[in-house]
Amino acid sequence: MDVLAYGLLALTTLPPLVPNSALLVTAGVLAARGDAYLPLILLVVVGSALLGDVLMYLAARRFGGPVRSWLRREDHRRALLERTSQHIERYGLPFLIGVRFLPSGRIAGALTSGILHYPLRRFALGAGIAEAIWATYSVGLGYLGSAAAGDPLVAAGIGVGVSLAVAAVATTAQRTARRRSLRRPPAESRPTGSGPPAKDKEAGEEPGDSPEEPGHRATQMSSATPRTTPSRPHRPHHRGRHPPCSTVSHR
Repeated sequence: MDVLAYGLLALTTLPPLVPNSALLVTAGVLAARGDAYLPLILLVVVGSALLGDVLMYLAARRFGGPVRSWLRREDHRRALLERTSQHIERYGLPFLIGVRFLPSGRIAGALTSGILHYPLRRFALGAGIAEAIWATYSVGLGYLGSAAAGDPLVAAGIGVGVSLAVAAVATTAQRTARRRSLRRPPAESRPTGSGPPAKDKEAGEEPGDSPEEPGHRATQMSSATPRTTPSRPHRPHHRGRHPPCSTVSHR
């Protein structure tokens, strides 16, 4: 392989969503035949892919608002952003490594990490480990397939077929997890067993209905206090019809 071939590897692995599985498998086949240097292939692939991840991370960190708005335009992208955010905050570095192998996981992991202002060093570490595993796996399929089959075309076909099968399994697993998450009932906003909400005083309640109103309070006090008859002044009881005379008669 000449310099242009290595440059083509870098250009196809730097941006996301570029189909490069066949090219990486072919690079592994050429390395098994002695036409390319295997460590240099891995270095170019890992370095360019890591550079693309860091650029996406920095762009999302710098322009977080527009990137968040773009991700929320469609339902599936909004759900992907929410799930990725929750998993990054909960699992951190292990999730950043594993999300690389899911469909659209490279973009989701880098953009969400930038929006959340995840530490750059930890993101670069996780992305570097993930890209190293991915490059070794992709190039290794062609290298080992060529060594086992002996025919470069057969080796390339085996490598591409295995790569597509792994991608199909990952896509199925991701869709199954998404359907399960959608089937879960939403959590109730009010805890079970709580009483009914209090009536608003301004929502049509009469002035005398509230215990804070004076009329209602007076009514309660009057109903709770027993009624008593006012006592009459005591008058002495005398026999006869007329009260005693104040003067004394002399016989």
